[in-house]
Amino acid sequence: MTTESTTTAHPESTRPQKLNRASGIAATVLSLIALLCVLSGYFQPPQRDEGSAAHIFQISIVLLFPTLILFFASADWKRPAKSARPLMFPAAALTVAFAALFYLEHYR
Repeated sequence: MTTESTTTAHPESTRPQKLNRASGIAATVLSLIALLCVLSGYFQPPQRDEGSAAHIFQISIVLLFPTLILFFASADWKRPAKSARPLMFPAAALTVAFAALFYLEHYR
């Protein structure tokens, strides 16, 4: 006979891992949304007022902060290099997005 404690695999220990994975995916998606919003500005003529892409960019950046807080709160700090690896692509995408936004705002 098996008991319930032997059939379940410590659900309290997998919850932070699931939260970390979900917040890492959300950070990737939000950074891609921000990048695509900025890049869409290169395919439109210059406008006097902000368009909807600018507002979507702003919302994605604002939503990124609580996502990153959740990511860092649920990270496994016993292995910091492995925990930080999912943030490499979002960091690169945001760097490109802000650089492209700077160029778009100041030189175009």
